[in-house]
Amino acid sequence: MRLLAERCPGLGFVALGSTPTPVRPLELGFDTEVWLKDEAAFGDGAWGGNKVRKLEWIIPEAQQRGTSTLFTVGGIGTHWGLACALYGRDHGLRTVLGLVDQPVDDHVRDQLARLQASGARLYRFPSTLRLKLAAPWILARHRPWYLPAGGSNAFGTLGYVDVALEIAAQVASGDLPEPATMVVPVGSGGTVTGLTLGFRAAGLRTRVLGVVVNDMLPLDAAAMARLAGKTSALLRERGMTQVPDLTPDDFDLRPDWLGATYGDPTPASVAEVDRAAATGLELEPVYTGKALAAVRSLGSALPGPVLWLNTHGPR
Repeated sequence: MRLLAERCPGLGFVALGSTPTPVRPLELGFDTEVWLKDEAAFGDGAWGGNKVRKLEWIIPEAQQRGTSTLFTVGGIGTHWGLACALYGRDHGLRTVLGLVDQPVDDHVRDQLARLQASGARLYRFPSTLRLKLAAPWILARHRPWYLPAGGSNAFGTLGYVDVALEIAAQVASGDLPEPATMVVPVGSGGTVTGLTLGFRAAGLRTRVLGVVVNDMLPLDAAAMARLAGKTSALLRERGMTQVPDLTPDDFDLRPDWLGATYGDPTPASVAEVDRAAATGLELEPVYTGKALAAVRSLGSALPGPVLWLNTHGPR
């Protein structure tokens, strides 16, 4: 049972992984105290990362709604889209994917092949605008429940409200000190919003720094506050008391380490992936490498202890 499900029994929930995911000091030569919350350890089989956390709350809601089809969007290398297709299939749901072109490397080519083999219905577009123009036709044809990129609606955001409660329990048990700052990559907003909301609900003073890695979506403080408002309203509706209300001032989102565009590695992110690999920690340069580059760049200017979230899980 997840901690959030205990606090809010009106929510549907299905366990897709094992918790709590581990925390430990991260020794990679930083100028400040850095700890790792390793989401690579979440999930069943080879799955980890942050995508499946969201599906633990989305899948039961889809079943409760009586929907048979999920429609979601992402780049042609989307890990979220693949997770949605595979876990949805395991729970009797069909997935339709709207895919937008992104910079291509061997990993993206391999990921697209996995998407093609997943059983999902794929529609591919050269730009986000073309996808938006086609979306009404896709919705009319398949009559799905639409999930935004990354699963970052109110239900998906619950996954990281729960993680914040999990971190609070680990702090209380002495597994790590209370973080002054938590650093996370921001690709669609659900993770940073859920953590910020969850820390307030748990009574922690931790401030979340969101390292924006996607320039295809509006990922600013106002947008995150709106998502937080929808999530808070859902929690109250389903029976949770003492739910905080967040404002844009509660969010710190910075695009400084994005690079040229979404999906494009930077020299700093590649360097972090290489440093981590030398210690046996497998990362990628589009999300986790850029967030770790932010930790190194800010150094002692980042209030510590710092907790860095590894959202990547080898598939």
